[in-house]
Amino acid sequence: MINDEIRAKEVRLVGAEGEQIGIKPIREALQMAMDLNLDLVNVAPQAKPPVCRIMDYGKFRYEQQKKEKEARKNQKIVDIKEVWFRANIEEHDYQTKLRNVVKFLKDGDKVKCSVRFRGREITHANIGQKILERVKTEVADLCIVERQPKLEGRSMIMILAPKA
Repeated sequence: MINDEIRAKEVRLVGAEGEQIGIKPIREALQMAMDLNLDLVNVAPQAKPPVCRIMDYGKFRYEQQKKEKEARKNQKIVDIKEVWFRANIEEHDYQTKLRNVVKFLKDGDKVKCSVRFRGREITHANIGQKILERVKTEVADLCIVERQPKLEGRSMIMILAPKA
């Protein structure tokens, strides 16, 4: 709340330079802010009495928006990439998919490794378990296992996250 929106009878006032002025009636605090061509901003409404500060509110909002924009620019969005394996995968296909897993982890993305079972392959879930365990041991230096291999429907899924 700023200026006339503040409804308290008296406020603890902080000056434009951050100095403590003390407890003042709201009218006097507003007059001090107007004399300096600044705004009276309620910075702690839950305090008894509320804490108000004399500042240029437009400049304050502008700086806050700049900080938020900078924070959004610096954040890294982590994608989840998915790599499918088959229960009866050949060695060369396995190596190609493993290279993709390594590439995704180095790019900083999480990787969801899945073994899809077709037809009666589901009865040999231990084969899929062995494939995912092999992937886990081969990329152990690049990642941590966020979710251990687990059978969900016709797929066995494991999630790998890059080391920080």
